[in-house]
Amino acid sequence: MFKKFVLEEQVSGSTQVKSSVARGIKGKLVEQYPAIEDIIDDLIPKKSPLYEIRCKDHVKIYAVNEELLFFQQRDGHFYPTLRLVHKYPNLLPRQRVDKGAIRFVMSGANIMCPGTVWLLMCVGIPCTAWQNHDSP
Repeated sequence: MFKKFVLEEQVSGSTQVKSSVARGIKGKLVEQYPAIEDIIDDLIPKKSPLYEIRCKDHVKIYAVNEELLFFQQRDGHFYPTLRLVHKYPNLLPRQRVDKGAIRFVMSGANIMCPGTVWLLMCVGIPCTAWQNHDSP
């Protein structure tokens, strides 16, 4: 079903990122994920080197202390690894769906706005359209 990841075939090289580039990456991460601002120094400490691992298909993986944190395709958005999302579950916004939709969402269905009951705004922006719904 999935193609097996073979290190020798998929990875073309890895380099340590300069501290100025690491600061830029940290800034982009905080801009893209505002909830990460409190923990960014724990994820990417100043003293620990940040490594950029280049893979096929223009994919870059960023790692600190042999822990993979984010990946990026072609200078696009940064995406957290599943392990990072499990470690910091409030990193991404949460959505609550109707009870009848749980079975379909757990099977991999897309979530569209009509089925969304409540949206957790992790970024701190008030949303007046959702104020009449109770939060969990």
